[in-house]
Amino acid sequence: MALDRWIALIFIAFCCIYGYLAYFTMDDLLPPFMQRNPVWPSTFPKVLTVLGIVVGLVVLLGLEKPSGDEQPSATDINYRRLHEYKLGQALMLLALMVLYALALRPAGFLISTTVFLIGGSAILGERKWYVMLPVAMIATGFVWYLVQQVLGIFLRPYPFFMGT
Repeated sequence: MALDRWIALIFIAFCCIYGYLAYFTMDDLLPPFMQRNPVWPSTFPKVLTVLGIVVGLVVLLGLEKPSGDEQPSATDINYRRLHEYKLGQALMLLALMVLYALALRPAGFLISTTVFLIGGSAILGERKWYVMLPVAMIATGFVWYLVQQVLGIFLRPYPFFMGT
């Protein structure tokens, strides 16, 4: 089986687990007054589950590929040439995402997001620090302002030892 189909099978398994949690565990925690609402907090995860399973099945069954005996294109994933892809960058970005998630509460949104954006752009090859720093700081500040002030969702901007 091709690599894309193995990935689709893993994706379908993940969607099934996610769907189980959305269908059976989230709804049990609802208070009685919310059980009569037409839209529950688990509605969007349920929709994501169904769409994810459908997309995974399309890839698994090969419905997205044109029929016929065509040669694979240069954009197809070839697992025999996996060493030629930039796996190091992808793994470093995944590690940076995990570090960002772990640092978000203790370091605060502004610091951790700015460091994440600068680190991510450096991993992807950007070398103009005089561009990376202001763009990361402006983007972080803009997102924090939108979430905090416009949407009204509290987002700790500074590290925990600096207070709220």
